[in-house]
Amino acid sequence: MTVTRLDASQLLEQVEDLADLLVDTVADGASVGFLAPLDRAAALAWWTERAAAVTAGRLAVWAVREGGRAVGTVSLAFADKPNSRHRAELVKLMVHRDARGRGLGRSLLTTAEEAAIRAGVTLLHLDTETDSRAEGLYGSAGWTRAGVIPDYAASPDGILRPTTIYYKHV
Repeated sequence: MTVTRLDASQLLEQVEDLADLLVDTVADGASVGFLAPLDRAAALAWWTERAAAVTAGRLAVWAVREGGRAVGTVSLAFADKPNSRHRAELVKLMVHRDARGRGLGRSLLTTAEEAAIRAGVTLLHLDTETDSRAEGLYGSAGWTRAGVIPDYAASPDGILRPTTIYYKHV
């Protein structure tokens, strides 16, 4: 299993696989910003739009490929304001449901944390649906729970759910 940082051209080369991963993640109930059923064309458009942010250095994207397809991804969104360049947001940590239970999520998380350190980032933050499977990963990886916001985002089935905010000094 190799986690690879994608430049914009690599992201666009893998956009079909990344879109399939996003569709699978949403279909499995993960709250990553989309409602189910997620149209593949919408997933393709969303990933394609990320290429400009990667080129500009505002977003770093990593992917894991296995069996000829993308089975996991994570991104770091870097702050663009002068007073917040020390922090970044961990976004879109996704593992295909067929690839779960093998440590891929932890590997992606560690990759993003180590890259943040190399980039001079000292504080990471993220949000995740409260009581989701992801909460166990973040807690066991040393992330600190900052609090819960009720009715923050709709789950893929359209029901408003609370979101838990986490942070980690790296």
